[in-house]
Amino acid sequence: MLLGQCYNSRDPELIKAYHKARGLMQKYNSIDSTALEQKEQILSELLELKGDGVWVEPPFYCDYGEHISIGENTFVNANCFFLDNNTITIGKNGLIGPYVQIYTASHPLKATERIIHDEKQETRYVTQTLPVTIGDNVWIGGNTVVMPGVVIGDNVTIGAGSVVTNDIPASVLAFGNPCKVHRKL
Repeated sequence: MLLGQCYNSRDPELIKAYHKARGLMQKYNSIDSTALEQKEQILSELLELKGDGVWVEPPFYCDYGEHISIGENTFVNANCFFLDNNTITIGKNGLIGPYVQIYTASHPLKATERIIHDEKQETRYVTQTLPVTIGDNVWIGGNTVVMPGVVIGDNVTIGAGSVVTNDIPASVLAFGNPCKVHRKL
């Protein structure tokens, strides 16, 4: 999965990791907002790396958590979903707006390539992944979708409601669907 090869998302090892993450998210999303030590402990257990000063506003959702690294002093607003079937790396001092979705998984476009029936006549879906990397000092506006394989450079601002389908260079303002660079910052 992490190598970007086709994989079975219902593999028993992945299902175990999925259920572990669901349990941790349920605790995190229902904990009292003043229970800061408990929140820190849960996030540290859920995420691969959580820098000092990271704040993740509940509710927060992900697939596994263990493939997500968030640098120091980054703020993730409410209702974000990080589909971490591959690595998601977010640098330091980031601002991730509400309802931001970061995807690492994709499927073939043609149904005949996407849907497989095995010898037991069970159906599964072909899935592949690419990592997402977001640099330092990046602000991603609310309701933005970041697609698999995208790299966003340092010091970037992504306007709200964007769909980021391609890499974005450092120190620019970019927005739109598809997201495009509009000016240097």
